[in-house]
Amino acid sequence: MFFIVSKYLIPKGFRGLTLYPFVFMKFVVDKDNPIFVNHEKIHLRQQIELLVLPFYIWYIVEYLFRLVQYRNRYQAYRNISFEREAYENETKLDYLKYRGMYRFVKFL
Repeated sequence: MFFIVSKYLIPKGFRGLTLYPFVFMKFVVDKDNPIFVNHEKIHLRQQIELLVLPFYIWYIVEYLFRLVQYRNRYQAYRNISFEREAYENETKLDYLKYRGMYRFVKFL
């Protein structure tokens, strides 16, 4: 995992973005935030499981589906299965030690 700090690469309203193997963050202080780092590590694991490119395709398609469903960009984002898994488990710092393969499917 490689951290890159740039407030210009992160969309408005967000603190970080993971594009395997990089974690882009708006604030350098987040590099030492265990919850933020764990959230992004969960995304890295999801990306590896889906062999990276299919992850991005699935993410965009599911976002568009959720956008039609909720008619709200933020709600659509928060209800993407990958995000639901990451947000629900970001405070469990040992989550990746016992997480099963393709666990995000539970959050569809």
